[in-house]
Amino acid sequence: MNSKILNILEFDQVKAQFESGLVTAQGKQELAELQPLISRKKIQALFDEMADFQALQQENGPIGLSKTTDLSESLRRLELDASLNGPEFAEIKKVIQAGINLTRYFEAAVNVQVPSLEDLFGKFIDLSSQNAALSIFDAAGSIYDEASAALLSIRTSIKRHQSDIRKIMQELLSKNTSYLTESIVTIRNDRQVLPVRAESKNRIPGVVHDMSASGQTLYIEPNAAVAANNALHQKRIEEKNEIARILQALAEELKPHTEDIRQNAWLIGHIDLIAAKVDYMVKSKASIPELSSKKTIKLFEARHPLIDPKVVVANTIDFDEQLNSIVITGPNTGGKTITLKTVGLLNLMAQSGLPIPVKLGSRLHVFDDIFADIGDEQSIEQSLSTFSSHMTNIVNILAKATDNSLVLFDELGAGTDPKEGAALAIAILEDLRSRKIKSMASTHYPELKAYGVETAGVLNASMAFDIDEMKPTYRLQLGVPGRSNALEISRRLGLPENIVQGASSQISDSEQDVNQMIARLEEKTLEVAERADNIRQLELDNQRLHKDLSKALKQLERNREHEMEKARKEAEEVVKTASAEAQEILKHLNEKSLLKPHEIIAARGELEDLIPNVDVSKNKVLKKAKAQRGLKQGAEVMVLGYGQRGKLVRLEKDGRWTVQMGSATTKLAESEFELTEEEKAKNQPAKTKQVSRKVSNNVKAQLDLRGMRYEEAELALDNYIDQALLANLIQITIVHGIGTGVIREMVQKKLQKHRHIKGYEYAPINAGGSGATIATLK
Repeated sequence: MNSKILNILEFDQVKAQFESGLVTAQGKQELAELQPLISRKKIQALFDEMADFQALQQENGPIGLSKTTDLSESLRRLELDASLNGPEFAEIKKVIQAGINLTRYFEAAVNVQVPSLEDLFGKFIDLSSQNAALSIFDAAGSIYDEASAALLSIRTSIKRHQSDIRKIMQELLSKNTSYLTESIVTIRNDRQVLPVRAESKNRIPGVVHDMSASGQTLYIEPNAAVAANNALHQKRIEEKNEIARILQALAEELKPHTEDIRQNAWLIGHIDLIAAKVDYMVKSKASIPELSSKKTIKLFEARHPLIDPKVVVANTIDFDEQLNSIVITGPNTGGKTITLKTVGLLNLMAQSGLPIPVKLGSRLHVFDDIFADIGDEQSIEQSLSTFSSHMTNIVNILAKATDNSLVLFDELGAGTDPKEGAALAIAILEDLRSRKIKSMASTHYPELKAYGVETAGVLNASMAFDIDEMKPTYRLQLGVPGRSNALEISRRLGLPENIVQGASSQISDSEQDVNQMIARLEEKTLEVAERADNIRQLELDNQRLHKDLSKALKQLERNREHEMEKARKEAEEVVKTASAEAQEILKHLNEKSLLKPHEIIAARGELEDLIPNVDVSKNKVLKKAKAQRGLKQGAEVMVLGYGQRGKLVRLEKDGRWTVQMGSATTKLAESEFELTEEEKAKNQPAKTKQVSRKVSNNVKAQLDLRGMRYEEAELALDNYIDQALLANLIQITIVHGIGTGVIREMVQKKLQKHRHIKGYEYAPINAGGSGATIATLK
């Protein structure tokens, strides 16, 4: 698309309207680089993203993006083996976290099918490990004390030295108030000093670091504090060196992932831009047009996007496949130029993947290029007249336009002799028509009205004028040429009647008949337009009603499925309760030796068959818990109800296991057997520790994560919560220690986002304090 058309139609000003909806630097950059496309497939993909994103937010709420900055320079420096400062790492952390949040939002989305977004969100790279490494920074980029054991030790020493210095200075301050200009401790050269009167400098021996402008005050570091200040200064240097070491190590860790971070940043910006488009679409009452393959432009109630919505006049523009040219006639300031610009600008917006201010059902064609000769481009330096300037531009347009171009002419042929100008205008339009190039032109020449009537593929149009109000209405009338209102306007403005009559006598009868015919045609056109608007409104109302009914039907189906699932679970609970009671009876009979083991197993199998089969084979949480417990085909277990050993044969769809005991088999829930000690030893994680207090279903109420790596601790915590939920625990304790705080932060983030965690808090002081977190399960 030629850049000149973007300037003529003020495309950059349109893009600026979307910028207020953006929060990320990456989104703003993509908007700044946005250009019209000529690939119908790519444009449709952008439209599909908008439509799906709107549906996604309607069902699942706002997506929620946080402000981010441009990372290009920071990532480039990482690739050059340079280190970054804390704030720069904090900005990278924001981008990585934003990608994680977006992925979680999409994975948790329900009740909507968004195929165009599946691939987009699937391109996010998992950077959870890198995000954990960056958790040593707060939002401002300051590094936490726990970033390393050395840094914690150094900062502890710094605080101790500061306390010692403060005590020394406060003691000196209280004893030497009369020698001071102010009873305060101040800082000079990063060392604590006292403001001593110049005449009393010998009263407080020490190092002079500064003097006031008047010379009346000396800032002295007392000798009693010099040693402590030196020690503090030494620790400050150690702190600086340790921070530099941590930053360098982190830079080396992130360097291999710069491309992944760059890709996630682009995806975040793209999603931010989609959200801004949808926001614009809602606020501006815009819509997504259909793409026509038949060179059709059909815009319902089209509005120029840069004109105040409160005053802009919406026009329906129907430029169908059979038409080659539309010739718009009418008085100056009537809206002809705005109409041309509206058509061109809306096409540019649509081909850039933006929503346009039209009603639903509008259609646009994808043009290879759009050309326009609009406005006065007179060049004084080139000594070109207005006419020459326009003609130079028109010559260039005619040379470059193809049968898949759109050409817009404003006041075609103006600036020269009316007869020659009209002849040129007709010849230019005829050349475009013969080459099947779509064009729209505005003109004052009456000769073009006849051309529009007599030529196939050419349609007359005009801008209506309200004679009674003496002002243009800015409403486009398709199929109606513009008529001259000069005499009537002059009469209403007070021109003497004899002059008006004299002028009227100069007009031929045929011209007066044409004006009267046009007036009647305007009335008929207005009536047809009103009926068309009413029909269009009924169509829109029917579409909205259909959409609302479809949505209500889907919600009804979801509610029905929910109630059915609820009823099924209640029935299953009833059957399970009865089965459990019967199993207790069988167990009692077994203990009393009233039945033989194989008879009990057979009876138990018949009871278990009464429980409805529920397919839990796709339940990821249960799968993870089973894998952690070591439940797999061939594992040896102890059946609690019989006190006998068995072997797991297969996992059934309802979540129970088929267990073989000798020659007999039965189906058992996981709570009815446990792995043998030998089997447990095979599957016990090397560093996982649990306290000895046991609760129901053999799941302990405390998990010890101390000594684990980040990824290992995260997996252990996920599995433990799943097991605790399956065991119906009410409260659990996670021991994470204090350390660098990374594991503690991970634990609390997990608990905060887990939908089955009711609340959590640090343990009491006597039970571990901030080194352990107690969580309550729903």
